[in-house]
Amino acid sequence: MAGGRGALIVLEGMDRAGKSTQSRRLVQALQAAGHRADLLRFPERSTEIGRLIGAYLQRERELDDHAVHLLFAANRWEHVTSMKEKLRQGITLVVDRYAFSGVAFTSAKENFCLEWCKQADAGLPKPDLILFLQLSPEEAAARGNFGSERYENSPFQEKVLQSFRHLMKEKTLNWKTMDASKSIEDLHNEIKTVAEKTMQEVKDKPLGELWK
Repeated sequence: MAGGRGALIVLEGMDRAGKSTQSRRLVQALQAAGHRADLLRFPERSTEIGRLIGAYLQRERELDDHAVHLLFAANRWEHVTSMKEKLRQGITLVVDRYAFSGVAFTSAKENFCLEWCKQADAGLPKPDLILFLQLSPEEAAARGNFGSERYENSPFQEKVLQSFRHLMKEKTLNWKTMDASKSIEDLHNEIKTVAEKTMQEVKDKPLGELWK
C-alpha cells in the first residue's frame, strides 16, 4: 500500500436520481485523471443471489420481505473480499447503491424497524464518502422508465426518503447531499471535486467497519 489505499465512495438516492449515470461518469473521470478506479453496482446481478434479486425486482418471483432484505445484504457480503483487496491495492471503488438503500427500502415497508434492517450489513466496509443525490419523488416520477421495477411508485418512494433522512443523521458517517435536479454536467463536476478531496484525505487512514 505504498501509494495509500483507495477510497470507498458510495452514491445513494431515490430511484431515477441519476446514481448510475453519475457513478459511471465519476469512474471514467477518475481514470482519465490517472487514478485507479472501479465501478460496483448493487444489487450485483451476475451472481446466483443477484439473479434471484433481479427476478424479484422484475416481478418474476415473489419472496418474503425478510428473505428479500437478507438476500440484498448477502449480495453485498459476497463481494466484500474483492472490495477490500482492491481498496488495499489503491483502487478507489465507486459504488452505485450500498447497504443504505437496503435499509431504507426495507424499513419503508410495514413492520420493519431501522435497527433490524441494519444488522445484516453491520461490519461491511465503511464508506469514506456517501453522496446522497437528492431528488423529490415527484421529479423522479417524471423521469424516463419510472415504474418499471417493483418499488418505483411515488408513495413508497416518499417513505424511502424518510428512512434515508434518519440514516443521514448518523454522525460517524460522511454524508454529503447533492442536488440531483442540476444538469448532469454540473452535478458530475461537483461530485468529482468532492470525491478527489476524499481520496486524498483517506489514503493513509484504515478502512472502517459499517455500523460497528
